[in-house]
Amino acid sequence: MKLDGLELRRITLPLTAPFRTSFGTEHTRDVLLLRVQGPDGEGWGECVAMAGPYYSSEHVTGAAEVIRRFLLPALAGDVDAHTAEQRMGRVRGHRMAKSAVLMAVLDAQLRMAGMSWGGYLGATRDRVPAGVSVGIMDSVPQLLDAVDGYLAEGYLRIKLKIEPGWDLAPVAAVRERFGDIALQVDANTAYSLSDARHLARLDPFGLLLIEQPLPEEDIRGHAELARRISTPICLDESIVSARAAADAISLGAAAVVNIKPGRVGGYLEARRIHDVCAAHGVPVWAGGMLETGLGRAANVALAALPGFTLPGDTSASRRYYARDITDPFTLDDGHLAVPTGPGLGVSPDLDFLEQITTHREWLAVPATA
Repeated sequence: MKLDGLELRRITLPLTAPFRTSFGTEHTRDVLLLRVQGPDGEGWGECVAMAGPYYSSEHVTGAAEVIRRFLLPALAGDVDAHTAEQRMGRVRGHRMAKSAVLMAVLDAQLRMAGMSWGGYLGATRDRVPAGVSVGIMDSVPQLLDAVDGYLAEGYLRIKLKIEPGWDLAPVAAVRERFGDIALQVDANTAYSLSDARHLARLDPFGLLLIEQPLPEEDIRGHAELARRISTPICLDESIVSARAAADAISLGAAAVVNIKPGRVGGYLEARRIHDVCAAHGVPVWAGGMLETGLGRAANVALAALPGFTLPGDTSASRRYYARDITDPFTLDDGHLAVPTGPGLGVSPDLDFLEQITTHREWLAVPATA
């Protein structure tokens, strides 16, 4: 297909409640959306980069600049998602920026072909189990009230954010109050290997996993930690590619993998990671980055692949936004339906987008790459 140009649009969406992790607290989402346009149709993408370089080295303003200056030429001439991915390979890193571009290109490609996102990736289910991520709270009673509310809504798995000083007590309280629920924790790199004895005190709580306890570069440290604790270790920030996943698995550093397409450079690479993990018998689940309905649609379809055997962070829209930019995703018996329409299967509410847009610009695709 041929594309005429790409629109960059910044929007600001308030969160329904502050979301606190070891990286900081978010009250709103500064989101970069992309729209590619060609003679035969359009496609939408979403960049998951945060406002600042805290979760990763990328941030939303930098991602926009990388797309504007370095990735746009990849869309010249005849292009599809695989071609664009290959062309963007000359740019080192910047996986979140690349993922946003590839998402928009693939959406346009599939809309024109009349194929759904899930159908293209290889989804085998029409709905996926939904988990919810619970941020760090001001008190344990506040946390218990939040978890109680999410369980009442029907969520099938609870994930607690933890950090030094907020780990054993909240986990113990949740386990004591709610019994044998599916429970896991996410450390977001907040610990070091010297904390192994302390982290082993989480073992008696029967957690599904502990996610990314050590810094992302410390693969050997995770492998050593895995020998010292019985709670399965899941890697998140460390997994930036299928090769990284294969290395971590071979070293014994990852018993479970969290796949976030934005973190790994897009849904094509996310599928490759799924395939690598499946070949090694390592379960995967779909992570989340506070996406709008556009990113959520793609993540729900990805989570319908056969290797996704654990509930992911595929929460309903209202978990984060009082009003989403697409028709909201809603829970049905603890599950979310996989969109079946062409492309992402959802489209943004353009009138609402205009109300929350803070900046937009049109970039013409160059004649040659």
